[in-house]
Amino acid sequence: MNESTIKIRLMQADDYDAVVGIDEKVLKASRPEYYGTKFEKLFKSKDYLPTSLVAEEEDGTVVGFVMGVLYMGEYGIYQEEATLDTIGVDPDYQRKGVGKQLINEFLDHLKRLGVQKINTLVDWNDSKLIHFFSANQFSPSKSINLERSL
Repeated sequence: MNESTIKIRLMQADDYDAVVGIDEKVLKASRPEYYGTKFEKLFKSKDYLPTSLVAEEEDGTVVGFVMGVLYMGEYGIYQEEATLDTIGVDPDYQRKGVGKQLINEFLDHLKRLGVQKINTLVDWNDSKLIHFFSANQFSPSKSINLERSL
């Protein structure tokens, strides 16, 4: 496998099983309900533009995905910011440029839609994911997420 054999395309509703499968391989836990809700929003809501992408091999096997949201805003006026909320790459394809390729295509796609800023949340203790996003030119934002346990 090399980067040129991987094709990036818009996610489709029938990519559900592949996305759930990749996520399960990465997290060692299955989250079909989580993705069921996400796919419902992505493919049935009129409030969101299609922004999520998959990476696939030449034979059509999905090996990675990135999901995000560009909310259309009030009265059909687009927001200038989008959210990257989920990314996954099959462990057999990690460290081979697939994640970087997904991020680059995702950002290019959003730029063409007029987005000027992308946000994502990362667990402070997930050093691998922080390193991945840092290597892809993400940096800490000026706002801080605060929480309080009850």
